[in-house]
Amino acid sequence: YIQIFSNISPIDKINIDSIDFIENNIIITINNKVYTWNLEKISSKLLNASDADRRVYQFSPSGYGIHWPKLDEDLSINGLLKTIEPGT
Repeated sequence: YIQIFSNISPIDKINIDSIDFIENNIIITINNKVYTWNLEKISSKLLNASDADRRVYQFSPSGYGIHWPKLDEDLSINGLLKTIEPGT
């Protein structure tokens, strides 16, 4: 399931409901909306990581990012949302 939005703006209050991985995709539910990103486009570290390493993550103290300590990888939620391309 992929949601694509035009004119998306950063979210002021972020609530990450869930993070999941299916094949080469990361699925993050943010503020009750499901977003999917292809890992090939956003993180080679997560793309090549084991399932076990993908499942070990922490939310940043501010709540605006996700950190994978075993992979030394960080993703910004607002940064991810800016990568969503307008269209269908």
